[in-house]
Amino acid sequence: MTMFHLTRLHTAAKVAAFFIISLCLETGLHAQERGEYVLVSGGPALRKWEDMRAPGTQHDRWWGNFIRPARMRIQEIQAKDPNAVITWLVYRKAFVSRSGEDNRSLTELVESVRDKYHVRLLWFDNNTQLINYLNNGQNRHRLPISNFEFFGHSNKFCFMFDYSSDIYGASVAWLHEKDLPRIHRGIFTRDAFCKSWGCHTGESMSRAWKKATGVPLWGAIGKTDYSNPNGGISISPGGRWTR
Repeated sequence: MTMFHLTRLHTAAKVAAFFIISLCLETGLHAQERGEYVLVSGGPALRKWEDMRAPGTQHDRWWGNFIRPARMRIQEIQAKDPNAVITWLVYRKAFVSRSGEDNRSLTELVESVRDKYHVRLLWFDNNTQLINYLNNGQNRHRLPISNFEFFGHSNKFCFMFDYSSDIYGASVAWLHEKDLPRIHRGIFTRDAFCKSWGCHTGESMSRAWKKATGVPLWGAIGKTDYSNPNGGISISPGGRWTR
């Protein structure tokens, strides 16, 4: 599980290096082969379910926990490469459901990010749609994937596109490590950068990803924290990144 936006007051000890710094270290600042940047954002929980949790155990109170870091990543990519081809896939159903609680269209807010940064936004509803895009894209022979990143809930075995959205304390939409063989080998550049910013991915799924796709996937040993109001993602004390 991922710890979320419970307060905007944070100590320096709690906030680790932002993902922008982590990315630079892990890629070694080398130039990647030309390809498509694919970012994936999961959706928020419903407040009615989070209100049932005890104080201090609530998750993802803010609707944009998985949108803001993706937006920041888009900004970083475009600053480095103004001509970058960026596709952003977002799990739609959770934002539609949460819109009713927030009394505003969250899908329109997501689309405003698309419009401001001129990226390609694709809404998806299940892992088949996501895998189909990864495999085929606009033309995978012409444009392989040079960068893949996931922002959302996760555990050691899967990316969870929702959590406490349809069902309290559970997910109804995910990409399990058993689904990874459905991703075609050869769709990534040789030096593709892949990372999950969710919890626990490095404890199992990273190995399954490398076995299925042939490219490594950075993942966390331990929990990650999206609660920094500036959009950085930190890892819990005692945790580490691995691939």
